[in-house]
Amino acid sequence: MKQEIAVTVDIVAFCNANSRINVLLIKRKNEPFKGQWAIPGGFVDENEDLEDAAKRELAEETGVKAKTLEQVRAFGTPGRDPRGRIVSIGFLAWIDCEENPVAADDAAEAKWFKLDELPELAFDHAEIIKAAENYL
Repeated sequence: MKQEIAVTVDIVAFCNANSRINVLLIKRKNEPFKGQWAIPGGFVDENEDLEDAAKRELAEETGVKAKTLEQVRAFGTPGRDPRGRIVSIGFLAWIDCEENPVAADDAAEAKWFKLDELPELAFDHAEIIKAAENYL
């Protein structure tokens, strides 16, 4: 029996403003979790490199361009996404806090949040941010 598994990328974009770490979040425009905050991310295109997919999704959803990304780890707990069996590769990016995100594509809003004042997040994005914090 063939199992259908999709691959996504999720990007934890940090910036340091006045010695406080901020995280870039988007408000989801579409289901699932429409209207909830999430980290930028999306599906990897066929024949697309994972890091290229992460840079593309970050730029498409927020207008922010990452020069370098660091792979954090994979997140694949069954049921993490209501659309089906989806494995996400988490990435970490350091962005200049002067970058003004502009929501586009699947994002209704995009803005910086203080790491210690995050809203409730969609999917398992709180877990992905926690894993990225290990790199701080």
